[in-house]
Amino acid sequence: QVQLVESGGGLVQAGGSLRLSCAASGFAFDYSAIAWFRQAPGKEREGVSCISRSDGSTYYADSVKGRFTISRDNAKNLVYLQMNSLKPEDTAVYYCAADEMYYCSDDGPRVPDFGSWGQGTQVTVSS
Repeated sequence: QVQLVESGGGLVQAGGSLRLSCAASGFAFDYSAIAWFRQAPGKEREGVSCISRSDGSTYYADSVKGRFTISRDNAKNLVYLQMNSLKPEDTAVYYCAADEMYYCSDDGPRVPDFGSWGQGTQVTVSS
């Protein structure tokens, strides 16, 4: 049974940092691309970052480039999203997603590309 469990969300002031974690089980983690999406109230879910299975290539949305860093620990089946210099517009529910067929590219991850999802973790950035 595929499971993705996010943690690390919370309330932080603008300029602060958070590190999200995504714990994966029940599938071939080493062979899967992992992405982080976020969804703010009233907005569509958007791809924030992605890390490929093989060469570890990454993607970042322009809105988070230079502030967020994605990484993975294949030995522990964990993916992290280090978020620095947070802004109020980063407020959203953050989801991790996995797919064995997807390869992260400059096109950015899209919701239909991923078959497995976590339940999400809330990130709130106060001004």
